Amino acid sequence: MHIHETLFSIGLLLIGAKLIEGIFKRFGLNSIIAYAVAGVILGPLTGLVETGTETDIIFGIGIFIFFFLIGLEELDIKGFIAAIRGRLFIVATLSVVISMLVSLAITTDYVIDLELNLNFTQALGLASVLSLSSLGLVAKVLIDEGKLKEPVGVQIFTAAIIAELIALFVFGFAISEHFYSGGHGEGLNPIDVLTLLGSIIGFAIITWFASTLILPRIIVLLLRVLQVPQLSFGLLLGGLFLVVFGAEKVGLHGSIGALLFGAALSVLPFQVRHDIMPGMKGAAEGFFVPLFFASAGLYLSFEFLELPLITIIVLTFVPLIGKFATSVISAYAARLDAPFATASGLMAKGVAEIALLLLLFQTGAIDKSIFSLLVLVMLAYILITPMGISSAIRRIRPAQTSGSPNDIPPSLYRFALEGIKVKDIIDPARTYPDQTLTVKTFTEQWLIPEQQDYVVVDHGDLAGIVSIGMLRYLPRDEWDTTTLTQTLRHNTPTATTEDYIEDALQQMTDNSITILPVIDVESNQFIGSIASHEILEMVVTEAQGH
Repeated sequence: MHIHETLFSIGLLLIGAKLIEGIFKRFGLNSIIAYAVAGVILGPLTGLVETGTETDIIFGIGIFIFFFLIGLEELDIKGFIAAIRGRLFIVATLSVVISMLVSLAITTDYVIDLELNLNFTQALGLASVLSLSSLGLVAKVLIDEGKLKEPVGVQIFTAAIIAELIALFVFGFAISEHFYSGGHGEGLNPIDVLTLLGSIIGFAIITWFASTLILPRIIVLLLRVLQVPQLSFGLLLGGLFLVVFGAEKVGLHGSIGALLFGAALSVLPFQVRHDIMPGMKGAAEGFFVPLFFASAGLYLSFEFLELPLITIIVLTFVPLIGKFATSVISAYAARLDAPFATASGLMAKGVAEIALLLLLFQTGAIDKSIFSLLVLVMLAYILITPMGISSAIRRIRPAQTSGSPNDIPPSLYRFALEGIKVKDIIDPARTYPDQTLTVKTFTEQWLIPEQQDYVVVDHGDLAGIVSIGMLRYLPRDEWDTTTLTQTLRHNTPTATTEDYIEDALQQMTDNSITILPVIDVESNQFIGSIASHEILEMVVTEAQGH
């Protein structure tokens, strides 16, 4: 394919994808469906667009950027680690593992032979896609339903975090093993498996270390020294391609490297992410992602109709029934609150499944007929599952208790607080205890149930923070004679009125406090404070406002 033919194909796909997206949005349909439809119209139906080496390169870049954005915006590694305890982790893990085993029963020929002709690693990769849950879709439904604050909303969201990360890890292992064995291995060599696991873990550690500790400092330093437009955007985009290259070198697929890179960078200060996201999202949503998902439409065909009817029925309904049944049974067995709603949340399907199916198709793991059938199934999931989750959530009786800010995964805030600054939440008229007060007077007059830390002033100026937890170590008979001055936490971190709420929340987490003094950005004077429970209320307000 010549360069001018490639440009013609790309131009048609972009224009068609964005025009159809605009039409579909009027009917409340997902943009990914619009892109796939554009690909179908311009490819199989009219033959106006054909694929070639040049277009495949651009589609490949779209894969990496898309998975980078999933890691950056959706994955919550901290939330996953925090959730590795108790019944919820067991429920989500069982849901993924058992549904994956059910899917393996039909993707391999061990139980039901559908004549898919997949080796074990290919079958495992496909089974992991069929078992995946979409965190992004769950978050959107919770925001739309105003359930972010309620414990059941946190429960559903956390379960989706666990399920998504486990399924993605298994997929990464499967597709990496597929590459590692050259696609020819019918079994798993234990030494090769251990080598691959070591490569994944080692690459993840190095990527995480460089992305969280080194790269942010370099970006902040260069932004101060150099006056280059879109510097951070260029550095991260270039870094993304280098990480993809490194992932391929150690035996991982580049998309998994992009996913890890995005997840690591999710801990960047919000200000830095705010600077890079317009450029990254503009390039992604205006160019690469529409082309990438339009390519799904280009590869679609009616060949799946030639599959045996039993194959179509089994691939369409068995994974669906298996995942839902195991999710419901696990949730009821663990005696979770709102088990049916939690199980419905685990059924969420988003666009990542289509992206993973594209990867399996492009690497030859699945053929065009299986690819076409399952893409259509996933498009149906995207349309139907949000309605099912919303219906299940609406049947829940109103919660009697509110969730603690410490119980809420950090990534949940990102879906509701993007772009909100400290000045949008602070109350400058609030009063604060003076450091001359005795501990006894302070505890009698100033304590409120939901607050653990308190800002203390010295005649209106910031003096420090006092924590209730520290006062417990002070003998009661000394409360009458001890002033707050003697109990203060000095060198207190502060926020400015122009800081983003997400960065302020991160400061509280890093310093193990629930309140943060605020300094006016112009006068550098103390003007008030914000507390974590106030940010939680902001999350709820934003959710209900949507």
